[in-house]
Amino acid sequence: MQKYRLFAPGPTPVSEAASLAMAQPIIHHRTKEFEKVLEEVRAGLKWLFQTKNEVLIFASSGTGAMEGTIINTLSKGDKALVIDGGKFGERWWKICKAYGIETEIIKVEWGKAVDPQEVEKKLKSGDFRALLVQASESSTGVYHPIEALAKIVERHPKTLLVVDAISALGAIDLPMDRWKIDVLISGSQKAMALPPGLAFAAVSEKGWGFIEKSDLPKFYFDFKKEKKALETNQSAYTPAINLIIGLQEVLKTMKAEGIPAIFERHARLARATREGMKGAGLKLFAESPSNALTAVCAPEGIDGQKVYKTLQEKYNMTIAGGQDGAKGKIFRVAHLGYFDDLDVVTSVAAVEWALADLGYKGELGRGVAAAMRELRK
Repeated sequence: MQKYRLFAPGPTPVSEAASLAMAQPIIHHRTKEFEKVLEEVRAGLKWLFQTKNEVLIFASSGTGAMEGTIINTLSKGDKALVIDGGKFGERWWKICKAYGIETEIIKVEWGKAVDPQEVEKKLKSGDFRALLVQASESSTGVYHPIEALAKIVERHPKTLLVVDAISALGAIDLPMDRWKIDVLISGSQKAMALPPGLAFAAVSEKGWGFIEKSDLPKFYFDFKKEKKALETNQSAYTPAINLIIGLQEVLKTMKAEGIPAIFERHARLARATREGMKGAGLKLFAESPSNALTAVCAPEGIDGQKVYKTLQEKYNMTIAGGQDGAKGKIFRVAHLGYFDDLDVVTSVAAVEWALADLGYKGELGRGVAAAMRELRK
């Protein structure tokens, strides 16, 4: 029997402590007991998002927070500028299209980050109510330059900076208030190391001004209604009770580690994974790599999907393959959330084994050695 290992960029492994917290008998959400949990979680989320503003919580995938952001901040006739450098950048304009929001798209080659100068030029040329971008584009392993984009959008008071940090929050430093990010969204199944099912949206004061004027239809994902309920330590509708109890435990663990240490751990694991893959003779796909995951080019003559399938079928390990145009060309290994040094060594070793099974002629152990050296620095 083989132990199952999860190295996908979401869902990610869940700690024993969080699992045990969620396994407790369920409580009712309209009780003082749950209100105490939610009060603690609200404070913890503000700490993690690095904001003084409320962080809204919804029972949904992260896509729910993306959709909720569009319908709460924009209005009929508005136009949005979308950075599309992968499957999730593409999702932004698809949501806009569903609600009749006109978009102009900056197409970015997969594997590359957007050029801030191109964004600045576009914002000067049109009347855009929002710039929609991913921090960590998990389909390509790319990190977009959010701080530079925030400085540009700050010069455009009629435009919101909306950042999808679903695979970035808790892995990469995104100080919302200091950088003046207007909407920062995330999900539970990435660096928060929880099962899927919770979506989060933090909104700046500028963003709340947009929300007051929004006229798009909304019901469940009504930010104003949810904020009003949260301020009484309640939710507008039935919440994912045990996931929120698990979140309470996760936030305690994260606070004990500390924000600087969390980001440094993710940076170390990312550096070691990248060095391990390069040590094995492989090329990295992302020119501006995210610390949440590493996208690796499959060696010539080897199908990247077969790497993914070999790991799954022979070694009981799940990573991720490429999507759309990158399918078969890359594979993706995560290192965010409940991961440590030995997890990196394991993932690199498994990739080396799978490649050897597929006929790759690299010397076994070179990648592991490179990863270990980086971790020991």
